[in-house]
Amino acid sequence: MLLARYIAEFSMLYPAALLCYLPLSGFLRLRVKALCPLVLSVVTAFVLLGSAVCMRFHLKTNALLLPMMAPFMLLYVKSVKLPLPKALFVFFTASTLTAFSTSLTNYLCAPIELHNSEPVFALSSGLICLAVSLIVLAVFSLLFRRKIHWMLCNVSFTSIWRALFAAPLFLTVVFIWITPWYPSVVLTGRVREISVALLIIFLGIAATFLYNYFANLLRAIGNSVVPLAFLAVSAILNVILDLVCVLVLDWGVKGAAGATVFSQYVSGVGIGLYTLKKFPQLCPKRTDCRWDRKNLANILNLSVMTSVQQSIMNFGILMVQGLVNSFGTVIMAAFAAAVKIDSFAYMPVQDFGNAFSTYVAQNYGAGQPDRIKKGIRSAGLTSAVFCIVISVLVCAFAAPLMGIFIDPAQTEIIAAGVQYLRIEGACYIGIGVLFLLYGYYRAVNQPGMSVLLTIASLGTRVALAYLLSATPLGVTGIWLSVPIGWALADAIGIGYYLKKRT
Repeated sequence: MLLARYIAEFSMLYPAALLCYLPLSGFLRLRVKALCPLVLSVVTAFVLLGSAVCMRFHLKTNALLLPMMAPFMLLYVKSVKLPLPKALFVFFTASTLTAFSTSLTNYLCAPIELHNSEPVFALSSGLICLAVSLIVLAVFSLLFRRKIHWMLCNVSFTSIWRALFAAPLFLTVVFIWITPWYPSVVLTGRVREISVALLIIFLGIAATFLYNYFANLLRAIGNSVVPLAFLAVSAILNVILDLVCVLVLDWGVKGAAGATVFSQYVSGVGIGLYTLKKFPQLCPKRTDCRWDRKNLANILNLSVMTSVQQSIMNFGILMVQGLVNSFGTVIMAAFAAAVKIDSFAYMPVQDFGNAFSTYVAQNYGAGQPDRIKKGIRSAGLTSAVFCIVISVLVCAFAAPLMGIFIDPAQTEIIAAGVQYLRIEGACYIGIGVLFLLYGYYRAVNQPGMSVLLTIASLGTRVALAYLLSATPLGVTGIWLSVPIGWALADAIGIGYYLKKRT
């Protein structure tokens, strides 16, 4: 029965393979009659081999999905007449849809496993997984085929495709990573409540887009006060509604999530209406709504790179969090509290970097390099002074700050948090400089450099965290990896700037 489950779960590779080839009519190297038997035989071999390996070594299907993707991807790239970036984009987009269906399946399977024994669930979960995969295929195939085919034929900017395929690749890895292997255990109690809260928060993505769109539009014309005002209104409203929903109505985490989403829509819709009323010249007219490949290329180049940057940052933080969790509940609690203090401490520097980016972008567009140089000197000095002051304050008052989130009686947790804050807090100037570099390279139309700095910072942090934590340093090695990553990224960013200036 367990083997039947593995075979059923691996069978989702059949619709995944079909989804990969759906939009590629006219791009195939082989005729369909020759390609179909080849792909089916390869997928069947994967299904049988994967099921046998999982059965023999007591593995979960997730453990083999990513390794099995590699040889199939090679076959796929060889069987289509597309440049490598385009082929990878289609492949990983189809993989993302498949991974999403798997994650959704586990949420659907949770109630089943709660009331059935493992042998019954073993087969039912696999069959549900296959059924959901087929449904996802049916729902998305038509849109997927048309839109992707249109993109392949009409978007020819190589630089865009080189960056674009990273988005579905990242999502595929995330979906496979977060898919619960034991739904009955994972999706119960507090975790289930938090999962519902996350789904509610996801409903606020549209509001976040509205706010950021109009806020950046206003900042671009030199108005940074109004976005701040709407953000303040949203924050205050969020706090008030949190108190009402949690303390008065007793809605728990779901209430707090709903309050956050409502506040986001207030700020997003509010700033949108304000902008359209006060600055009607910014409202696009029908004559402005026309296709412009050059503008699309510029927008995609900037937005995709920024999205990749944010995704890399969050993925790196997720990996570090997993490592921290392995050190037990004391370190987990200390890290959770210290990170809150940490992010609050350097939040002004992050916002300062965003303001600096707007300043540089305005002068870059106006052709004022001298003003940019003056702004760099002023911003660097201001950020350095602020970071030094904050570093002194955080290091001096680390224990009282931890006491805000942790019961003073929990001395072990507070001690671990104090150690983190004094190691990382002493080096805030590193993150301050890094935020300025992020802002500068985005402003001068070099978003790829921002991504490189992010990879250097977080890549170093993750690698060193795993290496140093295995030494006698233990958890201290994780804390030390953070400022080292900042320093390396700063050195790369400053070095590149000096090289280009000369």
